Amino acid sequence: MAQPYEERNSAVKTRRQQEDQRRMEFRRAIEDRCERRQLLAEIGDFPDVELNYWQAAPATSRRNVQPAR
Repeated sequence: MAQPYEERNSAVKTRRQQEDQRRMEFRRAIEDRCERRQLLAEIGDFPDVELNYWQAAPATSRRNVQPAR
């Protein structure tokens, strides 16, 4: 039997929300990686500072914090 319109619409909406969430997580990961690389490049300008990739792990930025529901 065919699903009622509301159920189909709800399923589509849920799937789109999940896809959007995955895309945003991927985008944030790319941005964080770019920020880390830029930070490491800036730190590389100062040879007297001994800092490796693992020590340069960034603090959580504001855009990564999800709003309370």
